[in-house]
Amino acid sequence: MLRAFREQIETVFHADPAAKSVLEVVFCYPGFHAVLFHRAAHWLYKRRLYFTARLLSQISRALTGIEIHPGAQVGRRLFIDHGMGIVIGETAEIGDDVLLYQGVTLGGTGHERGKRHPTLGNNVVVGTGAKILGNITIGDHVRVGAGSVVIRSVPDHCTVVGVPGRVVRSRAAEPGDDLDHGRLPDPEGQLIEDLMRRVEKLEDRLREVAPAPSESEQVRKS
Repeated sequence: MLRAFREQIETVFHADPAAKSVLEVVFCYPGFHAVLFHRAAHWLYKRRLYFTARLLSQISRALTGIEIHPGAQVGRRLFIDHGMGIVIGETAEIGDDVLLYQGVTLGGTGHERGKRHPTLGNNVVVGTGAKILGNITIGDHVRVGAGSVVIRSVPDHCTVVGVPGRVVRSRAAEPGDDLDHGRLPDPEGQLIEDLMRRVEKLEDRLREVAPAPSESEQVRKS
């Protein structure tokens, strides 16, 4: 437990340039608290102390605004930035070195039994307000844009944006390329631009086929 405590502090300093001191991290970072609470709750859950585990997770939720079911499997060095409104379901699995921003949901899609929540690989970044739903797999080094809704599995080294989520980039992540929203493609905006270009081309073709009436013709019609 002491090793996990130290590693979690190091994770905060590595991921958040705003962290100034160990004291600040220990007392002022709800994501730090939520992860440690979950480690303890998951330990109880694995020993079938379900009520105690769930009670501890609810205390954590009340204190941090982050809800992690004690049954969820969380890898090492998870960093939750801000974290308010995050929900992680019972059968969710999270790999190592994952970054979650506030408002993220790793949820289910109904009342199905068994594995019903997503699996995240290693080095995944999930942007603010993104929803990843169902028994799907998000590969290693995947970036999910803010506000996206992902309902299908995503291969390694991809960037996903939109509702529903679409793969807009497939490549190995570059150092420091966590999730630069200013450079992310906009699939809906691109689709609208493509449609406008097609409409303009059709209008040009129409003018070629049916040229505008001359002034004398317009006078006769009036």
